[in-house]
Amino acid sequence: MRTGDIAPDFRLPDHLGNVRSLSKLLVDGPVVLFFYPAATSPVCTAEACHFRDLGGAFESFSAQRVGISTDTTGKQSHFALQRSFDYPMLADTDGAVAEQFGVRRGGPLARLRRRKDIGRGRSHSARSSMNSTRFSMIRQLLSVKRTTFVIDTNQVVRLVVRSERSHVHADKALDYLRYLS
Repeated sequence: MRTGDIAPDFRLPDHLGNVRSLSKLLVDGPVVLFFYPAATSPVCTAEACHFRDLGGAFESFSAQRVGISTDTTGKQSHFALQRSFDYPMLADTDGAVAEQFGVRRGGPLARLRRRKDIGRGRSHSARSSMNSTRFSMIRQLLSVKRTTFVIDTNQVVRLVVRSERSHVHADKALDYLRYLS
C-alpha cells in the first residue's frame, strides 16, 4: 500500500468486541491507522501510549486513531484497559487486513515454514506439535511490520510511515495533518 492508493475496506472486532469497518470510521473524518506487532510488548506499548497521549492533537484535526495487531480480542481488551486507550484496538487475528495493506511479515516466517529439516528425527505428531508451537510464537513476534497510514475520508492513503521507532508514527501523522490544514 502506497500513498495515493485506495485503502481496502475491512471489518474487524475491536477490543470491546464491536465490529468496526474502515468505511464507517471514515464518516467522522480521516483515520490514522497504525499496525503494530504485539500488544503489551515494550515498543508497541510505547507507540500506542504515544498515540493516546496525543489524542487532543488528533481530535483537533477530527482524525481518529485506530490500532491493529494480530492479537486476539481478549489480548487487545487487556491491553486497552491496562493502558486506558481511548481509541479502538482492532484484532486482525488471521492477518488478512495486514496482508491487504501489505504489512504482514512473510520473509523469515515463510522461509521457516518451507524448511523440511525442522524437527528431523522426531515422530510426525511430535514434530507437528513442536512446529505448530514454534510457528505460533514466531507469527506473534513477526506478525506485522510497524506501519501507519493516514487515510482521508475518500479512503485514499495520504501518508505511509514505516519505522521501527515507536514515537515516529504519531508524530509524523500529526505533522502531515498540520500540513494539510
